[in-house]
Amino acid sequence: MSYLDPPDSGRRFTGIAVVLVFHAFLIYALVTGLARKVVEVIVPPLETKIVEEAKAPPPDKPPPPPPPKLAAPPPPFIPPPEVRVEAPPMANTITAVSDVKPASEAPVPQVQHARTAPVVNASGCAKPEYPPASLRANETGLVVLSFLIGVDGNVLDSKVLRSSGSRRLDEAARKALGLCHFRPGTVDGKPEQSWARIEYEWKIE
Repeated sequence: MSYLDPPDSGRRFTGIAVVLVFHAFLIYALVTGLARKVVEVIVPPLETKIVEEAKAPPPDKPPPPPPPKLAAPPPPFIPPPEVRVEAPPMANTITAVSDVKPASEAPVPQVQHARTAPVVNASGCAKPEYPPASLRANETGLVVLSFLIGVDGNVLDSKVLRSSGSRRLDEAARKALGLCHFRPGTVDGKPEQSWARIEYEWKIE
């Protein structure tokens, strides 16, 4: 044991060591940011509230349609006043009255006209020529014709009343016999145009 060291030198050394450790810890805290973290822990938590988004105002409504135009009603129909025209009084008339019955009208006598039919005789006419196509097809038959005979005996018009079954034979007979000259019909001895009927039979000889 040294008599040079005072008896409280051990305590002094311990206090110096504690101060050094505290300073070292303080410097470490400043360097590493420990003090800032402690401050952040101490700061109380912030309260947050959810604020609803403000709704946009609704769009402007379209203006209401204009009221329909009402046409003015037509003016009421007022019938014109009736004007009555009184007929002038009739003058007194004198009528003759007779008890004698009028004589009945005499009947008109009917005049009888003497008529004669036309004479159509094909014996004096040229014989119709047989169509070659009808000969090859062996076509036969009876055709009935009607002729309009003029006052001079010539044929003015003709038509087929009944066909023979072949249009070629009908047309050949109508054209050939239409060149004939016949005796016209008469009325009271005077010739007149009239229709006459004639038949012609086609045969292969």
